Amino acid sequence: MPKLPKPFTEFVKLYPQVAEAYERMGAAAHAAGPLDPKSRALIKLAISVGARLEGAVHSHARKALAVGCSPEELAHVAILSLPTLGLPSMMAARTWIEDVLATAREEKSRRK
Repeated sequence: MPKLPKPFTEFVKLYPQVAEAYERMGAAAHAAGPLDPKSRALIKLAISVGARLEGAVHSHARKALAVGCSPEELAHVAILSLPTLGLPSMMAARTWIEDVLATAREEKSRRK
């Protein structure tokens, strides 16, 4: 599991009860419907792309890989944003997703 970003770990240390409530809310949202983990992960990634939230794209791309989504599926999410968000937003999303994929490739090669 990749190291969590420092701002998030500091938030958890400073506000553990708020962080726990946030985690419970997320778990409840995931459990509230019939979507499988891969579908949920790709949807969360797409929401992050649409909102242009770089940190969230990084986070949800990592989570999507962790539940078995392929690099090609993550890239497809970015490409699907093109007609709605436009070229600059899609290119930013591709870059953020590629950040995560590059790190995953590096970690994989270090484990070999």
